[in-house]
Amino acid sequence: MRRFASSVQFASHRRAFHMWLAIIFCLSSALFARPSAAAEEIRIELNRLEEQGPNCRAYLVIANPGETAFWGFKLDLVIFDRSGTIMRRLALDLAPVRAAKTTVKVFDISDTPCSGIGSMLLNDVVDCRDASGPVANCIDRISASSKLTVSLLK
Repeated sequence: MRRFASSVQFASHRRAFHMWLAIIFCLSSALFARPSAAAEEIRIELNRLEEQGPNCRAYLVIANPGETAFWGFKLDLVIFDRSGTIMRRLALDLAPVRAAKTTVKVFDISDTPCSGIGSMLLNDVVDCRDASGPVANCIDRISASSKLTVSLLK
């Protein structure tokens, strides 16, 4: 009888051990899993500013390495002067943002000399849609950078 009790106790410990191994495996899989393509980072870079009469023409490089194309992608962009005061606020439509593609978008900032711009703030994404509809938290998918002394912030 004693031998039977110790084999039952061994089986119970073995089940507990296998249960812990399964939990550890699930947690490690979740920690080291590659993010889905839908959550891939979209990189937006301020690449160039040029005077265009009384306007400033801006060039943005948009890199979408993911597998998701965005049919709606509109930014709320705030332009600051060199002292940090808001000069302009723009709704900037970058759509379509194609999947696995880098593109350049050009826009003019009216009645604003490029030399007066100190920085730009990507304040929010006001429209973000893929083929299945609205996408939440698009602002979190974006990384912003600048090749210029004028910074592009998020």
